[in-house]
Amino acid sequence: MTVCAIENRTVGATGAAEDHGDAALEDSAPEAPGATDDPPDGADGGGAPLGAPPAAPAFTIAADGSYAARLALAEVAAEGPGEAGGAWFVERWTLDGPEPYAVPLPLDQPEEPDSEVLPLADGRVLIRRRVADRHAVSLLYPTGPGTGELPLGAVECAELTLLPPTPDGVSAYALSAGAHSTSVWLVAGGVHGPEPVAEVPGRCSGGVWLDRTGRMLALDREMPGGGPVKAVAVDLERGGEVTPLLQIAPDSDDRLLLADPDSGLLLIRSDAPGHDRLGWGVLGSCLPVRFPECLHPADVAVTPFAVQPGQVLMPESCAVALRIDGAAGSWVGVWRPAGRRLHQLAAPQGWQAGRGVWTREGVLRLPYTDGNVACGVALLAAPADDEYGVRPPAEPGAESGMQPSAAAAPLPVCKPIPLGQAPLTGRMVPG
Repeated sequence: MTVCAIENRTVGATGAAEDHGDAALEDSAPEAPGATDDPPDGADGGGAPLGAPPAAPAFTIAADGSYAARLALAEVAAEGPGEAGGAWFVERWTLDGPEPYAVPLPLDQPEEPDSEVLPLADGRVLIRRRVADRHAVSLLYPTGPGTGELPLGAVECAELTLLPPTPDGVSAYALSAGAHSTSVWLVAGGVHGPEPVAEVPGRCSGGVWLDRTGRMLALDREMPGGGPVKAVAVDLERGGEVTPLLQIAPDSDDRLLLADPDSGLLLIRSDAPGHDRLGWGVLGSCLPVRFPECLHPADVAVTPFAVQPGQVLMPESCAVALRIDGAAGSWVGVWRPAGRRLHQLAAPQGWQAGRGVWTREGVLRLPYTDGNVACGVALLAAPADDEYGVRPPAEPGAESGMQPSAAAAPLPVCKPIPLGQAPLTGRMVPG
């Protein structure tokens, strides 16, 4: 299960790693690395600082895409001069019906803006609230004109962070990181309220589910005393047994951002190439991690947020949705490993930036809200890529600078390299 090396690459004068792909594609002169569509006109939204991944928004979509939940802000009528303001409340979105709609779930008192919400597959919404030195967990649900609340219990700790929705849709987990270890808590779906299910040495963050059952959880771990951050796999059915997942270079920070259980596609952020880069690999593969140049455009931050499901054993054909943050705001990127091109597309006005879900057919559903639509979903079909490894024919007599200067050399024979042995030097192609 360990991914342990980066792809062979060449290092140019700037020191940036360039992904040249497989040898067969090198010979066919693929699209130049880093070539992208221009940023779309009218792309806007709240941008993050350049070079840093954006903060996770308070909007969460269930693993199956059926529901979403967020903290919404409502205007509060003023009781006196200068007392007008806003109050936070939980709002549930239904996304799998004929058209999306939102259900407000307010209680007698407004919620704190640092509370976390997570939708379950049955339509209830889990909320984590900080109460003094503990974290209370409850389930909210609509009851006619009002809101019902089922308290589940509390966890006494300094920090508690909800993990992404589980694939089964009926349970929920949270992380409590300490100085020397991190506890994984089952906060919903248990028998007796919140209960610890695993204790992982080191300080852990992140959280990505690796399977469809909610058994294997990937966490980004830093060992006590410091050192590099490495993604590890935690088996929740074996008492939290930990196995290495990413070991790209001995001293590199290797974080797992997304994983698709159907294809095994992994989206990774690592500084093994010399600085933080977005890369991809395949779970259980003997091929090394690759860092495409097109996923490293200048002056923007790129963060993946959804992978197309249902592409069994075809990781290179999976469409990946990315949030792109730059000076113009936030917009959407679509990329496939086989396509080697980052398509940049305008996001709908009021997009819940960094959130969306793919259908199996390759349609990206982006939730948004604006002055005219309180709960909307924009549909974006994944752009088609050129045929894998084939360039469009040039016009007769056209000189593009890409014509061969000599007879084609035979392709080298490529043998699989174990990930732990893949070198970090440039690839040498005979001929």
